[in-house]
Amino acid sequence: MKRLWSRLGVRAASVGLLVSGLAGGVYLGQDRDVQQQGAEAQLVAQANLDEIRLLKQRQADHAAARAHRAQAEQAAAAKAASEVKAAASKARTLEKKVIEAKEAAEAEKAEKESGPVVFTGEIPASCNEYSGSREIGCALMLDAGFGLDQFPCLDKLWKKESGWNYKAENSSSGAYGIPQALPGSKMGSVADDWKTNPATQIKWGLGYIEGRYDTPCGAWGHSQDVGWY
Repeated sequence: MKRLWSRLGVRAASVGLLVSGLAGGVYLGQDRDVQQQGAEAQLVAQANLDEIRLLKQRQADHAAARAHRAQAEQAAAAKAASEVKAAASKARTLEKKVIEAKEAAEAEKAEKESGPVVFTGEIPASCNEYSGSREIGCALMLDAGFGLDQFPCLDKLWKKESGWNYKAENSSSGAYGIPQALPGSKMGSVADDWKTNPATQIKWGLGYIEGRYDTPCGAWGHSQDVGWY
C-alpha cells in the first residue's frame, strides 16, 4: 500500500514539474516576443527619425540652393542693367558727335557755296578806336592779312565767347582764353605764355579762324547759325 502511494506521489510530482515547465516556457516565449516587438519598434522609430532628419537636411539644401540662384540672378540682372546703361550712354555720345559733325559739314558746305561773309555794318577808321585786348586784337588781325572791315565781326565773336578776357575759362567744357580754345593748351603752339598773354591767344585764335572759316566774319556767321564756332 505504501509503495502504491509512493508511486502515485512520484507521478504527481512529475506531472507538476511538466506543467510548471510548460508554463515557464510559455512565459519565456512571450517575454522574447515582447522584447523582439520592442526592438522592432525602436528600429522603426529610429528609421523614422533618420528619415525626418534627412528630409530636413534636403529642405535646407534646397533652400540654400534657391537662395544662391536668386543671388546669382540678381547679380546677373544688375550687371546686364549696367551694361545696357553704359551702351545707351555710349550710343547717345556717338549720336551727338555724328550730329555735330553733320552740322559742321553742312555749315562749311553752305559757307563755301555762298562765298566769303562780308560785313555790312560800320567799319572802324583804325584800331586806335579800341583799347586793351581789343586794340591788340585789331592790330594783330591786320598783321594776319585781314581787312579792317573784319574787325567788327571778330569783336562781336570774342565778346560773346569770352568778353575779350584772357583769363576766361568755361567751367563745364574747360575752354580757355579770349578765343576759348578747347583745350587751352592748344595755344601753346604759338608760345608757352598762352595762359597769361592776350597776344598769344589772339594769334592762335586768328589762325584757327582762318583755317576753318577763312575770315572773322565767316566765323561770326557760323556762330550765329549754330551757337559756336
